[in-house]
Amino acid sequence: MASSRAADIPEDDRPGGRPDEGPPSVEDELIGLDPDDPETRAFAEHLDRMQRQQPAFTVEGYLAGVENFADSANRAGGLRRLTAVAVVLLILLGVAVSVWFGLGEIVSTFFD
Repeated sequence: MASSRAADIPEDDRPGGRPDEGPPSVEDELIGLDPDDPETRAFAEHLDRMQRQQPAFTVEGYLAGVENFADSANRAGGLRRLTAVAVVLLILLGVAVSVWFGLGEIVSTFFD
């Protein structure tokens, strides 16, 4: 009995001529829209970011999360950008205080 799965169909006979790679590409979502329009390009970038699957609990996943935060903070304006800057400054302040107290403990251990 023959199967009608997409993997059984030769690549040249598949619709669109592309291999079966999972979810449809961003170009499939934007059929009929002008690819040179800046709003269409921005929407395509947004769809690409929303459909991107990244590992969550690895170093690469954490770094990708930081990269996404930095990219979105750079795209933002007004109050959202100010809030992102405040969050970053509070994180850096927490790191600085932790390092200060850690160094204080180290110094007091060796010279007390």
